[in-house]
Amino acid sequence: MSKDTVFQDVAEQRDRLTSMARRIWETPELGLHEEESSQVLIDRLEEAGFDVEVGVGGMPTAFVASYGEGDPTIGILGEYDALPDLSQTTTAERDPVEEGGPGHGCGHNLFGVAGVGGAIAVKRAIERGDVEGTIEFFGCPAEETLVGKVFMARDGAFDHLDAAITWHPADHTTPTLKRSLALDSMQFTFEGVSAHAAASPESGRSALDAVELLNAGVEYMREHVPEEARIHYVITDGGEAPNVVPAEATVWYYVRAPTRPEVERISDWVGDIAGAAAAMTRTEVDRRYVTGCYDYLPNRTVTDAIWETMEELGAVGYDEADRSFAADLRETLDPEQIEASVEGMPTDHADAMREASLYDEPIPPHGEGEVGGGSTEVGDVSWIAPTGQFRGATWAVGTPAHTWQATAANGDFGEEGAVYAAKVLGGTAYALLDDPSIAERANEEFDEVTGDRSYETPLPSDAEPPFDITGE
Repeated sequence: MSKDTVFQDVAEQRDRLTSMARRIWETPELGLHEEESSQVLIDRLEEAGFDVEVGVGGMPTAFVASYGEGDPTIGILGEYDALPDLSQTTTAERDPVEEGGPGHGCGHNLFGVAGVGGAIAVKRAIERGDVEGTIEFFGCPAEETLVGKVFMARDGAFDHLDAAITWHPADHTTPTLKRSLALDSMQFTFEGVSAHAAASPESGRSALDAVELLNAGVEYMREHVPEEARIHYVITDGGEAPNVVPAEATVWYYVRAPTRPEVERISDWVGDIAGAAAAMTRTEVDRRYVTGCYDYLPNRTVTDAIWETMEELGAVGYDEADRSFAADLRETLDPEQIEASVEGMPTDHADAMREASLYDEPIPPHGEGEVGGGSTEVGDVSWIAPTGQFRGATWAVGTPAHTWQATAANGDFGEEGAVYAAKVLGGTAYALLDDPSIAERANEEFDEVTGDRSYETPLPSDAEPPFDITGE
């Protein structure tokens, strides 16, 4: 038998998969609150014969579905959380379904569904006796706040894997070799003393002053951190009225850098500045560690297995109606954004992308050794087990993630891209089970690259999933 049986099985699931993707798109839910979305996937997996464990990592919407026995054990990762304020109809103009409501602007309505389709196809191959081993699907909530996989990893959910594979919607199709940035997410809350800002300001101690001093101090430290590092902040609470000295104020920070140790070094520095700001203003400061993640460590062996599967499949195969809608969406994009998306692609593919509304031809792995500007908690999994991931074309060329244009595509032609991604995931997992030497080589590479560095959770021992910051 061959991967073709997996491809055919996914094709036979097409209507079911697109229906699931549409249902999740129509009921977008924010991180750690994906009750309906996760249940859509759980119900399908249980119906297909998987054993499902729910509530992994202390998160009700996190789960692991397993089928088979023995090694190799291959994991497929899936996500299903939406984003705030990205509600959008499937039209080429800004038109929210619900003003201010959430929407799937990153394609996670497609993400988890594709993984389920691939896992079910592999399960059936094991059932037929075509391959031996275990296939697992990991339902990972709250990726947008970089929470789900981090808390699952702390629980040891990925420790037994021989390899993990995953994907992400995008405007092109290619295996991912770029590394990502490690990250810390922290909130600093200052407690001062309230007072009338005009009648008796000397009686008060401004928590907002402390926040502003912290931010000023961080601006001065920027010159002295690595060029690739990123520090972002937003004041989430700065007081209610200008004539009242704010007794409480909170600022939320993201610190990113190419490695976990460097993130921790910069975060400690930010913490020192927060302490100094508190001392300068005679306030108290509480540091809340929300979450943190590792940099993504691509495994070349697993990535090559993904590419081989893509080569066998060829293009997604969008039709003229899909390309027409994509062309309408592309017209709403800034030409500079389109060019930025094409930048760094192999020349022949870059030239073709510039002329296309939808570009669904597989692009060979590239960018090895480069570091991207974003972060993902797939990075944590990649420091636990050999991991490969890919991008799948589900958006018009040049579409940035977290935009209404992406939401519109994810509710329309992106569904076809999810079926393709299911074939890539299923075909790659099948190859890893069919030839255990691939997983063996992947683990040899993993051991060589990680050396004496092993995964340690970035979470404090008392950290709990941050349910309060992922709602509306």
